[in-house]
Amino acid sequence: MTSDSNTQLTHLDESGNIHMVDVTDRPETVREAIARARVRMAVQTVRLIETNQVAKGSVLEVAKIAGIMAAKQTPQIIPLCHPLPMTHIDIRFSVDSERGLIEIEGRTRTNYKTGVDVEALTAVTVAALTIYDMCKGVDTTITLEQAYVALKSGGKSGTVEFHPAASAE
Repeated sequence: MTSDSNTQLTHLDESGNIHMVDVTDRPETVREAIARARVRMAVQTVRLIETNQVAKGSVLEVAKIAGIMAAKQTPQIIPLCHPLPMTHIDIRFSVDSERGLIEIEGRTRTNYKTGVDVEALTAVTVAALTIYDMCKGVDTTITLEQAYVALKSGGKSGTVEFHPAASAE
């Protein structure tokens, strides 16, 4: 949250009406974002994923494809997002079978006039939803948690990093 009382919501015009931000005059720069999310589930479910024994298929491969596809479709599901020429999208997973966690990291990049942070966040949340969907038949305890933008760079703000406070385990 910002403490600057002069900060205005960019999707509202001077009259308070919703509009898509005009980026026409902004310079094109390399913009990059990293988002993270995690999925918590039973330890046995993580082990099924690791050994490729989930009946619906290779959970992490399908989740990776879903995340990449979602990042590219962000303007179709988030109303005021600009369609962007995505130049790079990557999804990676870190599996902790001892704690029943799958950490998801999504990286997005473009050379354009506006950032790719919403695309990165869309990628990791859809990847998490895909893991949930593929495993819900064997585990009713799955939760999606702590989705956030960890880094964004490019444009007038430069590089901004975010480190969430550790949550209780």
